[in-house]
Amino acid sequence: MRGADLLVHMLTAYGVDVIFGVPGDTNVPLYDALREAQGQLRHVMARDERSAGYMADAYARLTNRPGIVEVPSGAGATYVLPCVAEANGSSVPLIVITSDTPVASEGRGVITELDCARLFESVAKASWLVKSAKRLPDTVRRAFRVATGGKPGVVHLAVPEDVLHEEVEPATVSLHVESHHRSFPAYRPSAEAAELDRLIALIRQARRPLFVFGGGAKRSQAGAALLALAERLGMPIVNTITGQSSLPDGHRLAIGVTGDNGFHPHANRAVAEADLLIYWGCRLGSVVSVGWTFPPPDHERRIVQIDIDPEIIGNNSANALSINGDVRAVAEGLATALPDTLAVDPQWLERLNGWRAQFWRDAQDELRDDSLPLKPQRVVQALNKRLDGAFSILSDPGTPTPHMTRLLRLDDPDTDFIIPRAYGGLGYALPAVVGAWLARPQARPLALFGDGSFGMNCGELETLVRLGVPAILIHFNNGCFGWIKALQRLHGHNATYSVDFLSLDAARIAEAFGLKAWRVTDAAELTAALDGALAFDGPGFIDVVVESIADVAPPVFSWLRRLGEDPLAQPHARNVELARSSPRSAP
Repeated sequence: MRGADLLVHMLTAYGVDVIFGVPGDTNVPLYDALREAQGQLRHVMARDERSAGYMADAYARLTNRPGIVEVPSGAGATYVLPCVAEANGSSVPLIVITSDTPVASEGRGVITELDCARLFESVAKASWLVKSAKRLPDTVRRAFRVATGGKPGVVHLAVPEDVLHEEVEPATVSLHVESHHRSFPAYRPSAEAAELDRLIALIRQARRPLFVFGGGAKRSQAGAALLALAERLGMPIVNTITGQSSLPDGHRLAIGVTGDNGFHPHANRAVAEADLLIYWGCRLGSVVSVGWTFPPPDHERRIVQIDIDPEIIGNNSANALSINGDVRAVAEGLATALPDTLAVDPQWLERLNGWRAQFWRDAQDELRDDSLPLKPQRVVQALNKRLDGAFSILSDPGTPTPHMTRLLRLDDPDTDFIIPRAYGGLGYALPAVVGAWLARPQARPLALFGDGSFGMNCGELETLVRLGVPAILIHFNNGCFGWIKALQRLHGHNATYSVDFLSLDAARIAEAFGLKAWRVTDAAELTAALDGALAFDGPGFIDVVVESIADVAPPVFSWLRRLGEDPLAQPHARNVELARSSPRSAP
């Protein structure tokens, strides 16, 4: 067997059924092996290495199996770096294979030569150079072990072209697999009995306890276990952006989104007033803590942090209790240890739900506002009326984020919401729908992105048409890098620079690629476009001309506070014009 055959054999033995990539000079032998493996392993060609990585990222998040990406040497390796960093920072397991330049040419200036193993070290969980085909089976096993073990992450393998060509007698290597590492988390460490007893005691002592679900709750697939635990206790829950869709938004215990971007004022008020905060899979980073200024200090407040990664526990908080374990395993262990008599004071939940009900009453005016240009909130309202059934919703950072996280209502347990928050890079959602569809063909993929993102990856429209991906793409068209333009206004005397570009008719671009497309400039056209896209069984593109978040401040806690507004006020602040309200100097 050639090295390329060994590599493909090991991938299929681990249950890999799809691999995303881009052809190049150095991966020709790998493509030969992939061609021979058709029927067992599907190769999806992307138009850009970064897009291939985002496809694999979404696939991994929705299947709970490592996503597989292959790219050629040189430029291909550098192009895939952004998605490697994002996946690793978001604890998403990928195995990234760069088909490297030949070992025999090492140090001789061969074209595209690059120290790939070293290049990926700072953005991956592990990065190795494979110098012998005989080492491929063992290295693949190690890659799956590291990617799925402990905190999930990215493993990079640099496999030189001559290693892919090298022939090996199969009897001289072991082709076994370690079944635990086909999915993640591979192992689920739980809490010790004494830790669970201490947690129960803290809950018993608290008057206003609160669960906070982070991205780790989703990565652990802990939503059902955590919700069942919360229901037994009558425990209110808030979630971070990355914890969204871990529980139904309409549930009586689901108070809302906490933190800075797209926050619910009632959820943040709950965090501020809680005397016990139990963080499940949350690193307490800058967004959820509003730059480590929220909640305000309170010597009576106790903090519990539960996470599979021991390095982040207590990194940003003085914890009353720290538990290093898998979120779902700890939740199930707590449910077993929990006495039947323990329950949260129902008046605390009633108070929070009163705030929540008031918020949604106040929000109706902006959700129904048909003024032009259309507000992003109006797009959210139209979606809320139509998201019936299972969807895989993928959103880019930037224009869609604050209004989607705040106002989108997700109640179907088969609908998932994904937004990359580790690095907040643009260009994720459009290619990610490919991976989402291959992961869950029963769920309609839906992408939300701005025109800044669209300019980075519009070539993947061809991929969607070629593969027949029935995605609905919603393009927020405001003719600028809206988030950055807003920041410039917020910090720079209302001046903006080098953030505006031509407002294109993106629907015509989509049509040129073969998609069915709609141009939307008012509420009636929005209704017709969404109904048409939902009825269409192929890829549809909706180009919506919207008000820029650089003109009217979006629901971002730190921005509203800087503008002199009270972010926790109800009725909540809205229609705060950034251009006129920005401070003259930084505080």
